[in-house]
Amino acid sequence: MAVMSYREALRLAFREEMRRDPNVVLMGEEVAHFNGAYKVTEGLLAEFGEKRVVDTPISEAGFIGLGIGASMLGIRPVMELMFWSFSYVAFDQIMNNAANIRYMSGGKISCPIVIRGPANGGTNVGATHSHTPEAILAAHPGIKVVCPATPADAKGLMKAAIRDNDPVYVMENTILYNDRGEVPEDPDFVIPLGKADIKRAGKDLTIVAHGRMVIMALKAAEKLKAEHGVEAEVVDLRSIRPLDEETILASVKKTNRVLLVEENKPFCGVDAQVAYLIQRKAFDYLDAPVHRVSSFDAPQIYCKKLEDLQIPNVDRVFAEAKKVLNIK
Repeated sequence: MAVMSYREALRLAFREEMRRDPNVVLMGEEVAHFNGAYKVTEGLLAEFGEKRVVDTPISEAGFIGLGIGASMLGIRPVMELMFWSFSYVAFDQIMNNAANIRYMSGGKISCPIVIRGPANGGTNVGATHSHTPEAILAAHPGIKVVCPATPADAKGLMKAAIRDNDPVYVMENTILYNDRGEVPEDPDFVIPLGKADIKRAGKDLTIVAHGRMVIMALKAAEKLKAEHGVEAEVVDLRSIRPLDEETILASVKKTNRVLLVEENKPFCGVDAQVAYLIQRKAFDYLDAPVHRVSSFDAPQIYCKKLEDLQIPNVDRVFAEAKKVLNIK
């Protein structure tokens, strides 16, 4: 184990996989000579050279299409988007082409591409740079979507994504890049896609979250313990699609009360699907309605103070948890 940042954990995953497999390449705007817009790829150009760490033009439709074509021919491209918001100009490539290649070729052609980058608000960059599109992406068959919350998960999920033979889209959070934690240095450390994690065990309430909202959920859980003696269980989805239904349902059946937390806007969000799953397969175990905490349903607010209120925070999660528990 070594203590490192979320950013360093991602870099370690790239380095290990590039050493393991010569077909793994990194591509994106400024990933090479500038070391990445967020310095995630720092030092990799010097080690692997310009044929495997490639700066691209500012054209997401162009270089994502290039990566998809390369993946069909045996390369394993890891494509960096400066923001997932910029993926919207490449939706034809990302959702119409990559997602359907295996199906439309009768399983003869795979598309082992990873597309990664920040998918979050909270950094005061406006509505066109702050999308959280995991629900949109996960709605398309043929696509896998993951949202790491910790440095260890960032490494393990990224390695699994690179090794996968289908398109895997990794939603990172710029606010987490400096977060530090213990990370296994074992090159064989891989977290399987589709496996959630119990970040905090409890018996009174299940809080389901993903990405940075896991951190909010954990802090709210500690506040519930300190002020009301409540033991909340925090389930980190980690993987949006495939979704670990078994872990979610087992927690609900244990605690009988559920709070869902996500940064997405509420309409057709990830938690809408999770809520349906719970009422369909664990309804008889519920002692209270399922509650949700999401970002307020408006384009991302530019004003920093208002944006901090728009995205779920510890106080909002804590207040909603008390409602689920009927605590006044």
